Amino acid sequence: MNESLTNKINIFLTVDLQTINSYFNAHDPAPLYKRQLCHQFEQYIMNSVKSARRFSIIFYKLKCTNDIDEQFAEPLLYAVRRHFSEKKQISQTDFKRFKRRTLILLMFSLFIIILCHGLMPILLNPDNHVQSIIITSLDVLSWVMLWRPIDKLIFEWNPHLKEISILNKLATAEMMIVERKKETNRKSNSMLFAISQTG
Repeated sequence: MNESLTNKINIFLTVDLQTINSYFNAHDPAPLYKRQLCHQFEQYIMNSVKSARRFSIIFYKLKCTNDIDEQFAEPLLYAVRRHFSEKKQISQTDFKRFKRRTLILLMFSLFIIILCHGLMPILLNPDNHVQSIIITSLDVLSWVMLWRPIDKLIFEWNPHLKEISILNKLATAEMMIVERKKETNRKSNSMLFAISQTG
């Protein structure tokens, strides 16, 4: 994908009396700015930022056709930002838990390896074929036990960090009202045209 397409990501939302309620959980009686987002709306936003990268900039572009619709823009964005801010905190907690569990698993695996390679050779006779098979099996077991925590610590950090980064961008993204600007430009252009015609 072209880098210019992923450096700036726009999430387009229509804000009017007909669509505003469809963005929220219909059973939530809270005020607009405190309501839960509905699942479909959250999925739309998450699908919009699938191509986001580390340095991508995200904008919420709201289509408001009049002043009444524009009054819903701030409460809607407050609810969206609050939602993704809470999700970011949950994701950060999960990441800390992931690191803690993986490190505990790694320490446990190292303990088993030390036990197998430090204590077992003393108790077993390496000249005995059966006991040498047991020692070799313990070698294989110890390396298999080490492989998973090392693999997780090296390769599985990035998805967690990417998710936290995207949620942070969604929680802090700027808002732009696009339709009102176009309407203002049209009015100014029509005024200039009228002045040029009268002049």
